[in-house]
Amino acid sequence: MKTISAEEFDRKFDAGEDISEYVDWSTATRPNLEPVELTVTIMRGTKLRLERQAKQLGVSVDSLLEEWLREKLDAARPSAAE
Repeated sequence: MKTISAEEFDRKFDAGEDISEYVDWSTATRPNLEPVELTVTIMRGTKLRLERQAKQLGVSVDSLLEEWLREKLDAARPSAAE
């Protein structure tokens, strides 16, 4: 594996160049992807609707909520042009 400075690595990455020779993929990790627990209090009717929707889609309630929250947060993110 080759070694370069962080600045050079970032420049190559930002330019879309192949950076594979500078990364040890066997030890690479992606930060902020570990699961964490979140407690939310909702109305019983909302919970039942969530459970029905998740069942209809063939996913867990947790997976459904994760996807919906991610979509909502992505839509609320200011664009780079602003």
